[in-house]
Amino acid sequence: MKNLYIDFDGVILDTITPVYNLAKKLNLDVKTQTKEVGLLFSKLDWETLIEESEELSNSINSIKDLKESKKFNISILTHINSLKEAKAKIEFINNLFDDLTIIPVPKSCSKTMMTQTKDAILVDDYSGNLREWESKGGIGVKYTKEKEECDFINITSLEEIMELF
Repeated sequence: MKNLYIDFDGVILDTITPVYNLAKKLNLDVKTQTKEVGLLFSKLDWETLIEESEELSNSINSIKDLKESKKFNISILTHINSLKEAKAKIEFINNLFDDLTIIPVPKSCSKTMMTQTKDAILVDDYSGNLREWESKGGIGVKYTKEKEECDFINITSLEEIMELF
């Protein structure tokens, strides 16, 4: 069974778009004002944000199908900016799945520090995480809403994982 780690934000739910829209309204540049944007992330009402965020590409049913295939040992590996965020994500996942591991990673840490990466798959929408993952012997898979040319295996649905591995 292959270890499969799935990012939360931007892969399961589109929590990024509403937060970036809020940052824009507050005149925060998400690329340059990282400390301020991190503070914004830490002060959000994560329960409401998760409740109002759009599910991406039928991700929840896709995770159920991946679990049922018994081809993967699945965990959710997600960066967090606060304990409130971790708690909201854990509650969301626990309400959907009985036995899915959730690994909250402080934003200041690499996801590679929290797991065994060798030959493990990481599905993430952020190329920086995937580059780090592959540098530690893992397999990086980039999730995007639409197919794009990139340095990683590119998927637009978690269902595609079963066909690839």
